[in-house]
Amino acid sequence: MASKTDSASISAIQPKEKISGKVVKTTLAGAIVDLGQDLPGVIHISQLQKDPVNRVEDVVQVGQDVEAWVRRIKKDRVELTLVEPLALEWNEIKPETVVKGKVVRLESYGAFVDIGAERPGLIHISEMAHGYIKTPTEVVHEGDEVEAVVLDVNRRKKQIRLSMKALQADVPEITPAKVEKKRRGKGSSQKESMPAEAVDKQPELTAMEIAWREALARAEAKDKEHKDKHSKTSDKQEQEDILNRTLEHRIPTGS
Repeated sequence: MASKTDSASISAIQPKEKISGKVVKTTLAGAIVDLGQDLPGVIHISQLQKDPVNRVEDVVQVGQDVEAWVRRIKKDRVELTLVEPLALEWNEIKPETVVKGKVVRLESYGAFVDIGAERPGLIHISEMAHGYIKTPTEVVHEGDEVEAVVLDVNRRKKQIRLSMKALQADVPEITPAKVEKKRRGKGSSQKESMPAEAVDKQPELTAMEIAWREALARAEAKDKEHKDKHSKTSDKQEQEDILNRTLEHRIPTGS
């Protein structure tokens, strides 16, 4: 146990700091601990362990050496706890804070990360990385140590939203549409010489549309052939009629 020092050493003690001492007295409300300081340490019965305690002596006895954590420092005492404090209290978790933690559970919609708070924080699948992710296991697994940024804290609902993506460089996403467009760019020289807008606007004909156009072309050709033939026949008939009328009305000549 540390030897007694002046009151200046008390001011150097910080909340959550681990400190050693010896139990010098127990009461119905808790235990008094000699810290080797000018001020005594006090452990309330509710801070002896996580589970409820009926008798202080069931947990600590006079003369027992204990290790405790500092909760608060007051003018007449140092309040202690035998329950290890959280690394992050609710009032210490703020948006845009960078935190580190371990992945403790995976769900289809994201990963839960223990950051030392009362509840794990959630990294939604959309906040794991830039681009499309089908399942969280494409990025993290249980037990992984990760770094993330706090997006939002709801103390009433005890929810912490985190983001890994916020710490990553924004890489342009390559979509299937962009890949397909790039492939089309390697087509014929005629398409390559055309503007991109013109190439994109070229319609793609189905087999049925091609067959229908060919049928129309054949029908038009046949109809033109029929008209041409009919026109030639009419011209010939007209010429014969003119000749016949000429012979019928020709001027008689001498014998």
